[in-house]
Amino acid sequence: MSDDPAELLHAYDHQLRHRGEVSGAESTSEDGPIIRALFDHGGFVAYRSLEGVDDLDALIDRTVAYFRDDTDVEEFEWKTRGHDQPADLDERLRAHGFEPDEVETVMVGSVDHLVGAVELPDGLRVRQSGVGGDLVDDVTRANALQNEVFSDGRTAAQALARLERSQGRATHWIAETDANEVVCAGRLELVEGTEFAGLWGGATKAPWRGKGIYRALTAARARHARDLGVRYLHSDCSPMSRPILERSGLLKITTTTPYVWRRDAQSGT
Repeated sequence: MSDDPAELLHAYDHQLRHRGEVSGAESTSEDGPIIRALFDHGGFVAYRSLEGVDDLDALIDRTVAYFRDDTDVEEFEWKTRGHDQPADLDERLRAHGFEPDEVETVMVGSVDHLVGAVELPDGLRVRQSGVGGDLVDDVTRANALQNEVFSDGRTAAQALARLERSQGRATHWIAETDANEVVCAGRLELVEGTEFAGLWGGATKAPWRGKGIYRALTAARARHARDLGVRYLHSDCSPMSRPILERSGLLKITTTTPYVWRRDAQSGT
């Protein structure tokens, strides 16, 4: 595989989508081309392609009915990509009660692009959570930061449970001051059976942005991934993190938009 965007997109679709997206789920079930997954924070729909589905609206109906009637999740996400077909998937999902969240850029590239050393400001260090510190304390402090940045309400207990379910495939990383203040955090998740690992949950406190800290945290995760035999990294990027990864050599291969169905937004349910 090269750094050709078309080849990277092919690898992304065939290695990372479908089963590759739900490895940390509490349970899964299948309906045609889609996998319905249950996580501690809600539901998730994964698929590689919808081409060839005879009645997509019926499939969407069944999916909504499953999460609405057979689970107690408050919301679930149907994760789309910019190159998905059919072209009117947006309208179909909206018609079934889904609302789109913000569009993110999917970046993919060689792990070698990101492993270079990055100089940190004085008084800062980057390390893997639980290495040189207590895992529960590290994740708890980082979770407070990530809730401050993302406002997603996920608890430290949920973050720790996700790490435990990963059976070592996921690691958590922090950048902290000499005063033990966590100023940046993120995860690295190896995707079993693939050449890929994902960079997730990257968050930096506002006063510490623009100082190379996120790049240093990413480089540390990349070096760890390379040591474990990973060849390629991928990330769903916000407008804030995309330029950092782009400068490091990762390429935009598509976009992703989560369409979310929320129980409390539905009438008559």
